Amino acid sequence: MRTRPIVAIDGPAGAGKSTVARRLADALGFVLVDTGAMYRAVALAASRASIDWKDGKALAEMARGLVSRSALTFERDAELGVRVKLAGEDISEAIRTPDMAQGASTVSTHGEVRAELLELQRMAGRDGGVVLEGRDIGTVVFPDAEVKFFLTASPECRAKRRHAELVAKGTSASFEDTLADVKRRDAQDENRAVAPLRRADGAILVDSTALSFEETVAHMLADVKRAALR
Repeated sequence: MRTRPIVAIDGPAGAGKSTVARRLADALGFVLVDTGAMYRAVALAASRASIDWKDGKALAEMARGLVSRSALTFERDAELGVRVKLAGEDISEAIRTPDMAQGASTVSTHGEVRAELLELQRMAGRDGGVVLEGRDIGTVVFPDAEVKFFLTASPECRAKRRHAELVAKGTSASFEDTLADVKRRDAQDENRAVAPLRRADGAILVDSTALSFEETVAHMLADVKRAALR
């Protein structure tokens, strides 16, 4: 019996899941688990090992090795929310590029890769007091989570936010290319054969298109607190 709830946040690319999850975790005093970072890390490790992102078998073998050796680790960080390390190397910034975002989307289409990372995700959150964000938290990883959200916004809104982030980091990317990338990832996530992106049963729909970041967080925090009183 969990004494503190699991908060699951799912949603499409660019919906703001990572920043919202970080703020919620801080406000609640919970641990943050960014499952998307796991797939990004696998994509980065695969690139360095010259493994094709479309080779599910090779990717799964590599992921199995990373998990068994505890080579993929996550540490709570005040600035980033979570710091990701690969064999001791801090890759927190290296995995936050458009290329690794696309890599994560491709890598996550392989059922065998998802299976290798599933237990790692469940171990991270099974005791509760955790905020997990990704694409299939409420549908696959923790369908019994006490609080489930589906956070979304229009493709144009998500692309605008993502483009602003890229510009702030000094990355040269046009809004048109960013929007095309968002739509491409939506199609890939929604149509993959294994654990496609969808709103989990009982998940609270949060459309942040017309909401500020602060309004979105306040809305979701109130929902979590209401759930705790049931």
